[in-house]
This record gives sequence, C-alpha cells and structure tokens, in this order.
Amino acid sequence: MKVCIIGASGKLGSYMVQHALDRGYEVVGVCRKRSVSKLDKFKDRITIIPGATNDRQVIQQAVAGCDGVLSVLVPWGIQKYSSGTAQAVLDYAQPGARLVFSCGWHITRDGQDVYTNSFKALLKASNVIGKLLGAVEIEDQEEACRRIFNSQTKWTVVRGSDLEEGESQGLPVWSRHIGDPILKSNKTRRVDFALFMVAALADDSLIHEAPAIVGCTTPSALAHRKQSN
Repeated sequence: MKVCIIGASGKLGSYMVQHALDRGYEVVGVCRKRSVSKLDKFKDRITIIPGATNDRQVIQQAVAGCDGVLSVLVPWGIQKYSSGTAQAVLDYAQPGARLVFSCGWHITRDGQDVYTNSFKALLKASNVIGKLLGAVEIEDQEEACRRIFNSQTKWTVVRGSDLEEGESQGLPVWSRHIGDPILKSNKTRRVDFALFMVAALADDSLIHEAPAIVGCTTPSALAHRKQSN
C-alpha cells in the first residue's frame, strides 16, 4: 500500500509515519518547508514533499497514486488550513482511496453527541480567543468535516480525546457518540491515536464513520469490557 501522510512532521504525524513503515507501506509525507528536518530519521525511507498542507498543488502531487491518505486537520491561524487541506484531498485523491482524517471531540456528525458544560465553555473561549489572536480557527475544522461527511469518498474521521505521551497501550476503543460511558475517561496516548489512524486504512467497517476514541486501558474502557463479558 502507498500512503500519503499530510502533516507528517508533527507529533501525531511522525507516529503515523512510523506505524505505516512498520506495516511495510510506502510513505509520502507532506509538511511545511521549515519542518522538513523533523523527519530526518525517516528521510531515507519516505518521500517528503514540502509545502503548506492547504496548498492544492502540493496535495495533488503528494496523493497521486496513493491507496490511502492520512490527514491531520489542524485549525491553525485564519487561513482555512483545515478546510483547504480537506477539500484538496477530496478533490485529488485517487478514486477508491481510503481517506482518514483526524480532529477533536468537538466535531459532531449527527448532533447526538453530549458534551459537558465545562467542555462547551472551554471550546467557546478557545474559539473566541483564537480568532482574536489569529492563531486558531476551530470553525474551519468544523467546515472541513462537513465537507468530508458530505462527500462520496471512502472517508473516516477519527475524533480524539485528550492526548498524552507515553508508550503504546494498544489500539484504542471507540464509540459513535461523545457522552457514551466507554469514552468517559477522555484520555488516549498520542502514539495510539496514530495507531488507530493507520489501522483504519485497512478497516472497511470504519468507512463513513466518525469514531470517537479513548485508550483501551483507561478505566472507562476496562469497565465497558467487563460489562460486555
């Protein structure tokens, strides 16, 4: 399998590169020019295409011939990075390619997610402050996901809980709606978020799903497993 990883130089992206290489995939990585050096440990094993992730020509070149595309949707600045990246991937990925996107828990597909008041207050404050500073554009990530959900491609949108560093605990578990008991712990290792993204490429049951994930060894995941048994 040939895979394009958009946002390859970031923490999540570099973990995805490693997981993809571990599976024997051919990897094309996209990252900003100033971040290319962050991929030095992979430079002899992957193809690196430098450029902005919302640059349509860069994305067109990067996804050519790829069987799967992994995209980190980042709400940077006020330049419509998320929607620009998503639209370019939707437009240029080869027909039938598996498209897997990452985002946060604030994204909802069907409006049935249940958020705490503290989460909603924090999200609102982050959106307002981010706009004032010109640093974050959360609404654009929401727009990106709307476009993905409305597309006819083989997409998956992985919604991550709060992330932490640490050794892998294994493939995270998931549910369709925030507020489901299995997700209560709201914690996932970043390396395992990346693992779920890469595993989704070969999991057809996740096509047209927006799984919200949580670490498989968190208390809520273990409690759910115990109840299921």
